[in-house]
Amino acid sequence: MARSSKAKRTGRLSLGRMLSMLAFMPVASRVPEYARLVTALLLDERMPTNHKAMLGAAAGYLVLGRDLVPDSVPIIGGLDDIVVVVLAVDLFLESVPDDLLNEKLRDLGIDRAGFDRDIAQIRRLTPGPVRRTIRRIPALVGSAGGLIQKSGLAPRLRGWITREEPST
Repeated sequence: MARSSKAKRTGRLSLGRMLSMLAFMPVASRVPEYARLVTALLLDERMPTNHKAMLGAAAGYLVLGRDLVPDSVPIIGGLDDIVVVVLAVDLFLESVPDDLLNEKLRDLGIDRAGFDRDIAQIRRLTPGPVRRTIRRIPALVGSAGGLIQKSGLAPRLRGWITREEPST
């Protein structure tokens, strides 16, 4: 009997997750507006470069073709690209100073209350441990880059990324 109640709980959780994903559809319809917002923030010199680098890293991940989950894995294989982009954009937007964000939202005619609701919806869909880990990435990337540079692995890593033989 305990086994069947566990199965029911698991089923409810997955159904609840699916329903929350459906609630994401209205947010998805506003992606073009938010793409203009992100572009305006990227082009603004008041936005720190290290925050812009996070979006560059996400774009690099998409272009690179090396996935955390191979695309050959049904359903999940294609989702990792979406998750990386959504989390990078969320982290980027979280780092924007309020006055700059308000200015860009006003310039683009995007309602601040609606924007806040959409961001809250996206964050509700992202598990807490994932969000906490993502927040640590900028510092980890800087540390990893320094270690790779000091270790002498940079040429081999560059070769792995570009699929070229390392220079000796």
